[in-house]
Amino acid sequence: MAADEKTTFKRVMLKISGEALMGDRGFGLDPKTVERIAGEVKSVHELGVEICMVIGGGNIFRGLQGSAQGMERTTADYMGMLATVMNALAMQAALEAHGVFTRVISAIPMDQVCEPYIRRRAVRHLEKKRVCIFAAGTGNPYFTTDTAATLRANEMSCEAVFKGTKVDGVYDKDPKKFPDAKRYDRVSYDEVLEKNLGVMDATAIALARDNRLPIIVFSLDEPGGFRGILAGRGTYTTVHD
Repeated sequence: MAADEKTTFKRVMLKISGEALMGDRGFGLDPKTVERIAGEVKSVHELGVEICMVIGGGNIFRGLQGSAQGMERTTADYMGMLATVMNALAMQAALEAHGVFTRVISAIPMDQVCEPYIRRRAVRHLEKKRVCIFAAGTGNPYFTTDTAATLRANEMSCEAVFKGTKVDGVYDKDPKKFPDAKRYDRVSYDEVLEKNLGVMDATAIALARDNRLPIIVFSLDEPGGFRGILAGRGTYTTVHD
């Protein structure tokens, strides 16, 4: 990467799944994977971009799975929210090991380990070039971390949501199962909903559409991919009007 790389983005939201932190493991956190993603975030931070993050909790506990196994849905969702706090703390530790000042901000107050969500305080952290990791979803059951990422991105006036996945964009079908899967360069919010393309859940897509917030889907497994896309290179799909 060239030292003089520039980006038009000033503030962005990075949404990654909890599964992205597992690496090759079947459960929990892989320290090397967490460290690698922290390095990717640091490289973007060095461009002067203000970064928000939301991390899912599916590597530890997924509310829908708990509900499917007979657990009351609300309780299962709260457990999933707590899993996201654990992931956020792990990412905070990795980022600060890289010298990046970071704040974990939870929608569920737990003052001993992180800050409560106060919008104006979070904005001030971003202005001071601290990475803000928003944990515990929206604080409400029945809402996913995708919806939380879109909500916080709007509240923080982010210019786009960057959704880091295992593939390099949005396809018309699973590219791992179907070699003839077609990748979209651009796709509309309505098309994502109509074709059920699985970018994010419907609530998150509708919230992004109503506020004209672009969603950029890219591969988190591509080294330097996050920074490259911000600098105008790489392979990705843009979801917008």
